[in-house]
Formats: sequence, structure tokens, C-alpha cells
Amino acid sequence: MARHAQVHISTASRALGDDAAGVSAETVQRVRELAAMLGYRRDVGAAGLRTGSSRLIGVLVPRLTDIVLATIYESIDVAAGAAGYSTVVANTLDDATHRRSRLDAMLSRRIDGVIIGDSHLGDTAAFELQKLGVPYVLVMRKLEGHLSITTDDHRGGRLAAEHLLGLGHRRVGVIAGDLLASTGIERTEGFRRAFEAAGYPIDDRYVISSGFDTRGGLAAGTQLMKLAEPPTAIFAVNDFIALGAMGAIRDAGRKLREDVALVGYNDIDLAATLPVPLTSVRSELGEMGRLSVQALLQRMEGSSAESVLLPPVLVPRATTVG
Repeated sequence: MARHAQVHISTASRALGDDAAGVSAETVQRVRELAAMLGYRRDVGAAGLRTGSSRLIGVLVPRLTDIVLATIYESIDVAAGAAGYSTVVANTLDDATHRRSRLDAMLSRRIDGVIIGDSHLGDTAAFELQKLGVPYVLVMRKLEGHLSITTDDHRGGRLAAEHLLGLGHRRVGVIAGDLLASTGIERTEGFRRAFEAAGYPIDDRYVISSGFDTRGGLAAGTQLMKLAEPPTAIFAVNDFIALGAMGAIRDAGRKLREDVALVGYNDIDLAATLPVPLTSVRSELGEMGRLSVQALLQRMEGSSAESVLLPPVLVPRATTVG
């Protein structure tokens, strides 16, 4: 390439790299046009061995079929690309064994850092990365003592509770998601504490754990609807759980809002366009992804970074108000 372009080898290398510092725009254009003509492609793996950087960021998520995680990943990929990095994403299926094998595969590719969108209480992935000295950050999930970028889920749960209390609901149910995940734990805890502080503690029978999907929401909602005194309102810790709960309310012969009010969480685009628009607590998913890359880059550069709790916002719609 250098011989054809009539430049030094180091100049050709810089012109083809992500950082063409010190090379004129004219030379960069000439070298890259010649590379395209000759079908030349940089060996990124070999370049990584030389520079000590793969320019790769690994991302662990339970499932990219989840629109919330897909939205976060999209913003991660855009922010990483703007910084000159590519991303490698893997589905862990919320399973410790899968998480372990996916992380091992990423580490074998000499990734520069990891964004973890999948962690549970007692999970070892973050602790292992910490021990290995590999920079990492948690996104949307939290673990005590680890860098994380997420919504203030405790506050979000309180917002949902205050909304329902203000509408006069006293007998309420919670579909709590996975109680080993910080999202399920903190949203549920914030909600229950607000009701307790108002003088209406929630009986444990009205708090049902579930998967974070519509199937889990349907099963848990059905269980709540079969109680001797069903709740007049349900808080679901994400919007997909809420969609499942809608089916349970319908199957029980009840009407949304009139018989059972419903609040979701994350405020995905679908929430506003449903036949009965869903009241939901909004999380800034795109900002979460962008800030997670920013924090990881700071860690990778040897700088310190602070955890971030983004403020949630309750968006009232027809499942709770007219």
C-alpha cells in the first residue's frame, strides 16, 4: 500500500487507521481510495496486538429482543462508534452459565472494556472483571460498590405509588419482576415504602415476582386477579410485564382504569400507542447508553468515573386517568 501510494509505511498505516493525526487530508483520501481499489482491508486483530488495544467494547444483555435493551444497545453502539470503537454484543439469557461463557468469549477477543446490562445479586461477572483489571460499567442494573449508569428506580417506584395514592387506590398489587435484579428490587421497594409511609402497607400476597416479559406479566396478573379481594390497581416494574397484566385484567372480565388501574415502567414507544395508552414511569434509555460509554471510556483512559442515577418521570395516561 505504501509503495503504491508513494508514502512511508507509517504514513499509510496512520491514514488507514481511525486516528489519522499528522497526515494531510489529501494523503488520507489518496491512500484510502487506493485501498478500496486494491481491495485492501486492515487486519484489526494484528493492529490490536501491536497497539495493545482491540478498539472493541463488549456488551452483555439478557436478550436483544427486549426493546428496552435494544434501545440502550443502539445508543451504546452510536456513542462507541463516535469514539472510534466497535461493539460486540452477546445475549446471556439471564443465565449465569451463559453469562460466563459469553464473557469468556469476549475476553478472548482482547476487548478493551465491558458494559454489563445483565447482573444479579451475587453475580460474579463484575467482580471477575474487577479482579482482572478489565474496565467495566453496569447499565440499567446496579451492584453495590460498582460503577453503574441507571435510573433512580427507587424514586421511580415512589412516583408510581404517589400517583395511585393520589387517585384514591389503597388495595394495590405489584408485579415485581426478578427480585434478584436491582431493577425489580428497587422499583418494588420504592413503591411499597411509599404506600407504607401513607399508612397502607402492602400485604406480601399482593407482591408477585415474575419474568421481565409479557408471559410473566400475564401469569402474575392472573394470580393477583384470583385473590379473594383483587387489587384496584397494579404496578408492573416494566412495560412488557404491564402488557401481560392487561391480558390478565381482560381475562378476569375487568376493565382497565374503571376496575383496575395499571402503571408500567420505562415508557417504551408502544406505551403511548396502545388502544388504552399505558401510564408509565419514563427512563431515559438513550441517555443511559450514551453515559455508560462515556464512563467506560474514562475508566479505560485511567480516569475515575462516578455512578449516575438519572431522574425518572411519571407519564399519566388512560390506564390510570381519564
